[in-house]
Amino acid sequence: MAPRLQRRKPKKSSPVTPMVVIPPTDVSLEPPSLSKPGPSIDALGFISLDNNVPGLSQLILQKLNMKSYEEYKLVVDGGTPVSSFGFQSLQEMFQRMEDTFRFCAYCKALPYGLSDQKVLRHCKRCRNVYYCDTECQRSDWPAHRKVCQVLRLVAVDRVMEWLLVTGDFVLPSGPWPWPAEEIHDWDTWFSIRGLQLESTMNAVLSSHAMTMLWANLGRPRPEPDVLHSSLKRLMTDVLSRPLTLGLGLRTLAIDAGKTGGCTLHVVGASHVETFLIRSGDYDELGYMFPEHLGLHVIMVGVDVSTNLLQNSSPLPLEPGTIQLSGHKALYHDFWEEQIETGNLAHPDLVAAFHPGFHASPVLMEAWLPTLLLLRDYEIPTMITVYSQQELEASLQILVNLDMHIIACGANPFTSLKPEQVYSNPNKQPVYSSAYYIMFLGSSSCQLDKKQLEKKAG
Repeated sequence: MAPRLQRRKPKKSSPVTPMVVIPPTDVSLEPPSLSKPGPSIDALGFISLDNNVPGLSQLILQKLNMKSYEEYKLVVDGGTPVSSFGFQSLQEMFQRMEDTFRFCAYCKALPYGLSDQKVLRHCKRCRNVYYCDTECQRSDWPAHRKVCQVLRLVAVDRVMEWLLVTGDFVLPSGPWPWPAEEIHDWDTWFSIRGLQLESTMNAVLSSHAMTMLWANLGRPRPEPDVLHSSLKRLMTDVLSRPLTLGLGLRTLAIDAGKTGGCTLHVVGASHVETFLIRSGDYDELGYMFPEHLGLHVIMVGVDVSTNLLQNSSPLPLEPGTIQLSGHKALYHDFWEEQIETGNLAHPDLVAAFHPGFHASPVLMEAWLPTLLLLRDYEIPTMITVYSQQELEASLQILVNLDMHIIACGANPFTSLKPEQVYSNPNKQPVYSSAYYIMFLGSSSCQLDKKQLEKKAG
């Protein structure tokens, strides 16, 4: 995942202030010292960068003009940045952000650890990994050659994502011209958007914003077909979460058209789901269920950003509308404070995008009360994971907890944007929400036969 930036255009009179999100990374098994209650997968991910590249977290803070993780987290959560944060121009910002990737992929040397005779230079093929000399690059080639081509896509997407941030790339939207039951995957979704999709992308490719983006970056602009493909990948990355929620509603045979509307909880939500969110980001979920009588999507987690919390006052659901709101809490605490008291309705579906409990005892300890709550209250639940390995590990944990597994497998609405492991660039990239697991109650719980027959493919 590229460093993500605030989704608003910078004012010319003020410094550019980017928002950085750490991409998928191996989670540390050692609990970090956290300044706020509850474990944070964001904090674990940031701190674990140093496991593979000692000093990388400090390099990132330095390049972003920050003194500590607390300052970093303040910005991640949508708080007011410290006075030193921000850059005077887009050129400086892009350079500084690219500098956070500068370490030798083979020997892990950071810029300040190099001798005077060495300088970090990127691979000319992918422009996405760095080496301190030709010897390191030659030694690393057997590993790097396996991922070099896909990492070139990562490097392009990392730049192109800025257009989403600034609002210069607005995704095509509107009611689906085909019956929702016929939209099974990205190929069929691309087909229904047809000319609208092509018109949108052509307009972006010929825009002044695109020209200025590559001019500020200071490197050659790729060919149109490369940029075209990048825009399509970015679309799937934005829309993967709402359409995956729709897949869960379909597969678990949940009536999206029920009186009073449906409530969906996104559990363990972090800044990835909440900081950059806009009111229209979940419109595709509504188009997937055109007869719905209102959908309330509630993000719950210790890393929910401040801007989403400002929209947390529940309002009556109107037919055909989608509400987005957030609560900063562990889910089992949120349940006691909001659900059991009757302040909010019971969820029709609970989803967790990349909960990570398979990777860390710290996260598993935090997730256990929530998993048991979901099981014992028989709440239809769906989680997503990055890889087949994570799928198998997560399934084993859920089976050990006596969960009744309804469905699992490859997600037809996975993001098509490759995600690079920040501190281990030659690790095979992954794709957000590549696999899903759906469960309902304990293993003794059985779905009604009619529900099973209604399951979407």
